Amino acid sequence: MAKQQCRSKLAPMRLSQLSIALLTVFTGATIADAAVESSGNEVEFNSSFLKQPGESDVVDVSRFRKGNIPVPGTYRADLYVNESLLGRTQVELRQVGSDNGAVRPCFDKALLERVGVDLGKLDPESLVRLDVGVGACLSLPELVSNAVATFDMSELRLDVSIPQVALSRLARGYVDPRFWDEGVPAAILQYNANFYQSDSYGHSSNQGYIGVNAGINLGAWRLRHSGNATYDDTSGTSYSAISTNLQRSIRSWKSQLVLGEAYTDGGVVDSFGFRGVRLFSDDRMYPQSQRGYAPTIHGIANTNARVQIRQNGNTIYETNVAPGPFEIDDLFPTGYGGDLEVVVTEADGSVHATRLPFAPVVNALRPGVTRYSVMLGEYRNPSAKHKPVITQAIIQHGVSNVVTTYAAATLGEDYGSVIGGIALNTDLGAIGFDVTQTDARFSQGGNYSGQSYRMSYSKRVEPTNTNLTLAAYRYSTSRFLTLDDAMMLRDLDGAYLAMRPVTKGRLQLTLNQSLPSGYGNFFLMGSSQDYWNRSGRETQFQGGYNNTFKRMSFGIAGARQYSISDRKWENLLMLNVGIPLGNGQGTPYSTTMVQYSSSNATSVQESISGTLGEGGVVGYGLSANHREGGNSPASSSAAANVSYQSPVATLNASVSKGDHFHQAGAGVMGGIVAYEGGVLLSPQLGDTIGVVEAGGASGARIVNSVGNEIGSSGRGVVPNLLPFERNRIEVDPKGLPLNVELKSTTEQAVPTAGAVVRVKFESEHLGRAALIKAQTTDGRRLPFGAEVLDLEGKAVGTVAQGGRIVLRGLKHDKGSLAVRWGVKETEACTLEYALPPEDESVQAVSGQAQFATPAEAICSLVRSQ
Repeated sequence: MAKQQCRSKLAPMRLSQLSIALLTVFTGATIADAAVESSGNEVEFNSSFLKQPGESDVVDVSRFRKGNIPVPGTYRADLYVNESLLGRTQVELRQVGSDNGAVRPCFDKALLERVGVDLGKLDPESLVRLDVGVGACLSLPELVSNAVATFDMSELRLDVSIPQVALSRLARGYVDPRFWDEGVPAAILQYNANFYQSDSYGHSSNQGYIGVNAGINLGAWRLRHSGNATYDDTSGTSYSAISTNLQRSIRSWKSQLVLGEAYTDGGVVDSFGFRGVRLFSDDRMYPQSQRGYAPTIHGIANTNARVQIRQNGNTIYETNVAPGPFEIDDLFPTGYGGDLEVVVTEADGSVHATRLPFAPVVNALRPGVTRYSVMLGEYRNPSAKHKPVITQAIIQHGVSNVVTTYAAATLGEDYGSVIGGIALNTDLGAIGFDVTQTDARFSQGGNYSGQSYRMSYSKRVEPTNTNLTLAAYRYSTSRFLTLDDAMMLRDLDGAYLAMRPVTKGRLQLTLNQSLPSGYGNFFLMGSSQDYWNRSGRETQFQGGYNNTFKRMSFGIAGARQYSISDRKWENLLMLNVGIPLGNGQGTPYSTTMVQYSSSNATSVQESISGTLGEGGVVGYGLSANHREGGNSPASSSAAANVSYQSPVATLNASVSKGDHFHQAGAGVMGGIVAYEGGVLLSPQLGDTIGVVEAGGASGARIVNSVGNEIGSSGRGVVPNLLPFERNRIEVDPKGLPLNVELKSTTEQAVPTAGAVVRVKFESEHLGRAALIKAQTTDGRRLPFGAEVLDLEGKAVGTVAQGGRIVLRGLKHDKGSLAVRWGVKETEACTLEYALPPEDESVQAVSGQAQFATPAEAICSLVRSQ
């Protein structure tokens, strides 16, 4: 036997060089999308294209002629049905025949139901195959006519195409309750702490706020508490408990059960607080196409300001905002209805308050759908002294595509109300109309009986692209009392019934108008209200126009607001222009805002904001403001704010300085999750949470949220999951050690409301990685595309350009490898390698890559005599 040797030298290797091996995969990728079951057609490659300069041998690519055929076995793969992702499932592949090596996915009843096939629509022969073919490998076309299933080995993805007629008729977004995850036992705490210090005209004040939402999960039960602690120099420290309750989902009824302190639904009847028990339909358990919406708060701050949002006598949200427009869309709802009072406290001590009328959209349901709510408990309002027992029942039913009916009754001590209504979906829009009858009795002041008539309307006008989101008018008689009105007057024992403002009519409007492309859009929202015993009409509104020109944005807006400090209405007109100051991620953005008020005051503000760091974890803002005119002397101010979203909390700080004031504020927001796997910190939580477990993946970023990453314990937090929906959770492997690999970078979770679900990513310690530059003793390179196998025949690398061998998964510092580029005995060689100790050869460089020091190896080619 003649023996030829290949000498090699281990060269320093960067992780990015591993991409060289992908060039060889391209050879098979051209037919990887073919069906798993081979059609018998073969593809022929010209192997000369793979030959590199200096090579005499060419790699044998005959194994790719029939596609990149998977190996038989069981795989966990992404399941796509008609191009929609359903989640991950186990897929068994078996070989078909013995001549071509093709494999196909096997289907049984469970997998057919998983992909949504209606078994009742299968023909009798297919049902027989399912019953008698237990253990056999049945293909999808055998069971469902015109259906196709293909398996992509490189993506671990099963694509299923099924005719619509064979699928169960389910609403878009439907998730089978069998796949809802109640989560693991856990304790959670979400906090929001702010400190605000200001000095205006020599008067110094300090204010602090800590809001908490805490809970304990055990099985399907959720114990929740919401409250806040406040501090100021005048009142000291106080704590307000907003609500404490025990709740759970009842999936068979698509309902929620709440025990304790909570709020009723404001969709049909005005929302109010109670302490008792409530059972009600949960819209979140229905598909997305059958759900409602929640309000979003918009406003404008002139300086670094403190914003409070109140509803039903409670402060439900508080935060610090930078100068300019702000938006709050993450409220913890205390009910689906009830006016929201937005109080903005500026750095100079001035206070601006607006009341946002909120009424849900028209109460229309799909045909056959029923919503209900029943409640029994004690009336609860921090401002009320009397707390009678109240019972309430609400029912809504979709009669047809056009008609929905609803009714409600609220009964308590010396108070009662009933309501009946109808909602119509017509070509002219959605119209709702209802009548409410109330009766209240007082020990002094007699009996009060009245009626209220309400009409609501919503319409999207397609020809003009006008979206009339909500238009509602309510007319009430002079002796009509809501439950809250009756409870307030009962505290006064009827003595001041004649002095209270009695609402007569109220009009609400929200309109959005999109103009033709390039012409922008405008909006209008507001309300108008008059009284039986008070002259004049209260009116508030906001309107504006927005557009863009190339990279510049501009807009004009007007508002009518009520100022608590001035006790009068104020008209505002604002013009703003925004221009980016560069290109790329985190580019600073300049905003110029000019504001004019009805008091002849004019202010000009210039601000610059931007982000820093990967993913924009650091945000900053600088602003300068000048104001003159009106009833106050001219003044100037400057402000700065910064925020940082770390992996464990979100920090923020602000300072401002004016002619007669200065201000400083700081805050921290975050959450804590404790479960059997440990205690985790997160910059945010939300109501429904995922806990990612990926052992050895420390430093990998969780794509679903900014700032969240896998910690040193191999765990991380995914906040704000959508309950009863499929949530796609993704981990970015960038930053992982070279010897750690995630078997999957995406997983699916379908949590129930308030759950803490465990999402496990399987990882594997691959061993060491190396790049070997190899050549034969006579100076020839190894063929491009040749496979490198370990002693067990498992592929561990590929020969790339220049004879370099990319290796991963080396379990030992010394060993033998086989390099093969054909089927003949002469088209292979044996490589002996020896690596230095890992602690000496591998080191981190700039946190981006790893290196290996040089080593010697020999590759031997054996020829038969």
